[in-house]
Amino acid sequence: MPKPYIKICGITNVDDARVAIEAGADLLGFILYPKSPRYVAPVKIAEILKEIRDWRPETGAQRTGGLQTLDPSLPRMVGVFVNEPVERILAILDQTGLDYVQLHSEEPPDMLMRLAGRAFKALRPTSADEALAQAALYAPLGPPGGPTLMVDAHDPNAYGGTGKTADWQAAAALARRHPGLLLAGGLTADNVAAAIEIVQPWGVDVSSGVEVAPGKKDHRKVRAFVAAVKAAS
Repeated sequence: MPKPYIKICGITNVDDARVAIEAGADLLGFILYPKSPRYVAPVKIAEILKEIRDWRPETGAQRTGGLQTLDPSLPRMVGVFVNEPVERILAILDQTGLDYVQLHSEEPPDMLMRLAGRAFKALRPTSADEALAQAALYAPLGPPGGPTLMVDAHDPNAYGGTGKTADWQAAAALARRHPGLLLAGGLTADNVAAAIEIVQPWGVDVSSGVEVAPGKKDHRKVRAFVAAVKAAS
């Protein structure tokens, strides 16, 4: 199978972003949920993205082939939102220059429609049946050429970044029905190859699995994760 796309999430600073890009990330995620330990204010995201876009890694141009992009030398930039109104999301997109929106809570399908093909839904299902029902509603509304759906581990007390492993069998069933599935939840360099083999996702998403502490990446782990994805493919 082709190499899954790689999203490094929970980026909070320029150094971590550059390491992820140089390693081979296809998407970078920025958390816009103020209660998260990985939260980054919109003004800071705008500063990070400006610095990144003024800088070009030598190896970047070959990475983002299937993704919609204005600049093929850089990953797509994803803002992660939790129960924010559409108007605020659109204002933050304009302010920061983010490419995609990841909706990570109870947002209804019409929110994705109002975000005009720039948003995808993160599911945290409690069962395989719930996952199938939710995916049928949300997957057709995801951005063309980008992730159409994310599956993350269920946690009643947190919106992602918990290190808990998602249900890979349920995710595999969704991936067969809905191209564009992005797998998250407890992935590390040690288990991502097994996850890819079972789920065969469009892409994989990692945050806590490549950290020293919440919001601070372990650069060795970032490189090891990307290498493990490439080797698995």
